[in-house]
Amino acid sequence: MSEVLAQTLEACLRRGVKEFVVCAGARNLPLVLAVIRCEGIKVWSHFEERSAAFFALGRIRGSKAPVAVITTSGTAVAELMPAVIEAHYQQRPLIVITGDRPLRYRSSGAPQAIEQVGLFGHYVEGCSDLNGENVVPLEDWSGLSPWHLNVCLEEHAEVPVISLPADQAARAVIPRPPVTALVSFLEHSFRGLVVMVGGLEEDEREEAYHFLKTLRAPVVADATSGLRELLGGVVLTDGDGVLRDCLPGKVLRLGDVPVGRFWRDLEAHPEIEVLSVTRTGLSGLARDSEVITGRVHDVLRGMGTPPAAGDVLDLLCRSNKRKGILEELLERYPDSEPGLMRVLSSHVATGNSLFLGNSLPIREWNLCAQTSVPVGEVQASRGANGIDGQLSAWLGATMGHDEVWGVFGDLTVLYDLTAPAFLEQDRGKGRVLVVINNRGGRIFDRLPDFKELTQGE
Repeated sequence: MSEVLAQTLEACLRRGVKEFVVCAGARNLPLVLAVIRCEGIKVWSHFEERSAAFFALGRIRGSKAPVAVITTSGTAVAELMPAVIEAHYQQRPLIVITGDRPLRYRSSGAPQAIEQVGLFGHYVEGCSDLNGENVVPLEDWSGLSPWHLNVCLEEHAEVPVISLPADQAARAVIPRPPVTALVSFLEHSFRGLVVMVGGLEEDEREEAYHFLKTLRAPVVADATSGLRELLGGVVLTDGDGVLRDCLPGKVLRLGDVPVGRFWRDLEAHPEIEVLSVTRTGLSGLARDSEVITGRVHDVLRGMGTPPAAGDVLDLLCRSNKRKGILEELLERYPDSEPGLMRVLSSHVATGNSLFLGNSLPIREWNLCAQTSVPVGEVQASRGANGIDGQLSAWLGATMGHDEVWGVFGDLTVLYDLTAPAFLEQDRGKGRVLVVINNRGGRIFDRLPDFKELTQGE
């Protein structure tokens, strides 16, 4: 069994894993001890598996490298499912290593023996069932999405000594994306082109910025794009409202799925052509649309200089009128939730980064936050739009960082109350957590069929 342990951990190290998040238990203790005894490895410890897995997702963002989470057997494995789903839709290299009872316990109903192999379905790129047979873990892994390593362990298994490999870690192979579809899409922009920019990776932003400044088409930029404040006059204020009143002929999406309402409204407007350029390859729509799978900067760089599409529908003029109305309302109602978000945004700009969770805080920030001073880094966890693990992901992404802000809804915080236990392992200074106490945004009040759920409150 020590050979299986060594095989598992050495495979992770060869693929660039230098951080492990461990939830210790009797079944996975040999795994945990082997990791702790390996020099040059960072080990984070937590007691709750769901939070630990989201923390690992945050560490992937923070370290820009694969991270593994280790759990014991049984229902502890199932606790990883929300984070695995999130990693799938974010396309993050999360490795889940699950301790398991020996093969003979399968389908026995014995304590701590559930059917762990295949538990994560198509949300993982693959699953290696390591039970003593000659299997090379992670050999076929792309390094771009989650993978499950299920390790069968006898009790009191011998703990191997593992060392960091001397050779370079294998890098994920990223294919060269096609660009002809984007060239064709931009050739006929007389119908009115709008660009919707969702979350962008840090290395995607510079190329996207220069592309959009040259294109000169109206832009709806999420805060997580990093371009909301930088693009200036081509960014639409209240883009959802502007586009609802004057439908564009074409929508070009860059990056992750946009947060705004209009993106969802596109489902009801099949006449609007949509092209997405995204590293995930996911269209974000149920209707027909085109997708170019690739890193945004690679696609835009491959295209060369774009045409100057301009603002055919005069949307920026409409936007300026809305901006005036918005500024007047924020000044008139400074104690409203949007007004407080505007004030808060000025304070956040003095920090180094911001994490927003979940939907309503992101939308309010996109609409109301100041635009004169860029925020260093804005992140959110929006792969599956779930409420799970938001605090954990924030802590993971910013461990050891100074002057970091997190703005979360109250219900989002309640869903992740074990996350603050990670703070004992944080060496950063000046961390600020803001909780918007608005009773979950009172989302059911906005749905007529559900109003009876809030009666009597």
